[in-house]
Amino acid sequence: MISIVSPIYNEAENLDELYERVTSALKIAKEDFEFVLVENGSFDRSLEIIRKLREKDRRIKYISLSRNFGHQGAVLAGLAHSAGDAVITLDGDLQHPPELIPKLLKLWKEGSHVVYTVKKTTAEDKDWRYLPSRIFYRIISAISIVDLKYGQSDYRLMDRKVIDVILAIPEKNKFLRGIVNWVGFSQAGLEYEVGKRKKGKSKFSLWNYVNFAFDGIFSFSTVPLRVFLWIGVIIAFLCGIWAVYYFVMGFMNLVFPDKNLLPPGSATITVSILFLGGVQLIGIGILGEYIGRIYSQTKKRPDFIVVEKGLD
Repeated sequence: MISIVSPIYNEAENLDELYERVTSALKIAKEDFEFVLVENGSFDRSLEIIRKLREKDRRIKYISLSRNFGHQGAVLAGLAHSAGDAVITLDGDLQHPPELIPKLLKLWKEGSHVVYTVKKTTAEDKDWRYLPSRIFYRIISAISIVDLKYGQSDYRLMDRKVIDVILAIPEKNKFLRGIVNWVGFSQAGLEYEVGKRKKGKSKFSLWNYVNFAFDGIFSFSTVPLRVFLWIGVIIAFLCGIWAVYYFVMGFMNLVFPDKNLLPPGSATITVSILFLGGVQLIGIGILGEYIGRIYSQTKKRPDFIVVEKGLD
């Protein structure tokens, strides 16, 4: 059996079409399936529509979370409540085309434990997110052990073996794109064209993208800490040279008092203090990000809370 998992947040206008397109794709693939919809704290009619879909088709299963636990929390909730030999995760806004499902299943049957997808980039896709996203993927691939390509998304197929490993990892704030790459197994990629959002608005704001990038970098790399270690070493070295210079100039002033070789330096001192203060604050902020994640880990709060299920 195949499990399809979709996080749903205020997607009432898209749910009927999502159901039709997913079921049609799986009919073509000739696979038994369950379709797990994760209602993620919506305040529209999403849960009501999901209940009606389940009354019409018992292959529809759902869980409703007590509040919005973020995209990754909703996906993890769906993975934890899926029963398929393979699980396909796709968003509920129809930008992940369900028609790609048969191709994902074909690569899985050929031996791939993970089939990830990569968005094809067109001129229309090059909005304000394009350059920051490319920079993010370049940075995380350069400073960590995961190798992510620009355009990778959370539209993917995972074998049950992979799902069990991911769910057993006790890490909080899981960055799934990195985790899936990190666990290994045989993986294959598949390109797709992003579907146009027909109804509703994107739920991913600039702040969501920033937090998403932070989760990715701080989950898989300690390079930011090492960078500030080396910045400290370099600044200490330059300060040492500066101190020697002032010592020599001070000595020369004693020997040649009329030449005034030692400049006043008030501006230099001010700039130096501000620069060093800024570097220290940035370093403390980065250290705080790591400590904050350790703090969150020690509290052992769940990634999601379920208040209603329709799984039987």
